[in-house]
Amino acid sequence: MSEQGRDDAAPDDLETADDRETAYELLQRGQDLLTLRHFAQAAVVLERADREEPDKQSILEALGRAYYNSGQHERSRVTFERLLELDPSAHYAHFALGQSLKQLGRRDEARTHLRLAVSLSPTSPTYAGALARIGPGPRPDPNPEAD
Repeated sequence: MSEQGRDDAAPDDLETADDRETAYELLQRGQDLLTLRHFAQAAVVLERADREEPDKQSILEALGRAYYNSGQHERSRVTFERLLELDPSAHYAHFALGQSLKQLGRRDEARTHLRLAVSLSPTSPTYAGALARIGPGPRPDPNPEAD
């Protein structure tokens, strides 16, 4: 034992493998922080989970939500795009990507993903409402040769 009464085998500033949280534990803690509306803190925890288990869909969804709700819309866009690479039929990912793109001013791209979300989950009032709020988009010029 050292002078301070503890074993010197594991210094305070180094985590041992047994001390590290698993990706699952980090996900749970991140989801708890999301529930408490501590979005930026949740993002930090969920980034650690993503490093432990890259391309885990549940982690990416929670991380994307944390980014979006903490105002990090570019990061949320990238995260939801990663999620869609893993599962192109993930309706929530299309919805969330659409919302992220909308916040970034990319309304036409947002509309596309919101339409996909509605198509994949047609009974969702949340998705339908988001699509209705973004509007139908620009109308094609009926006479493009008139210029």
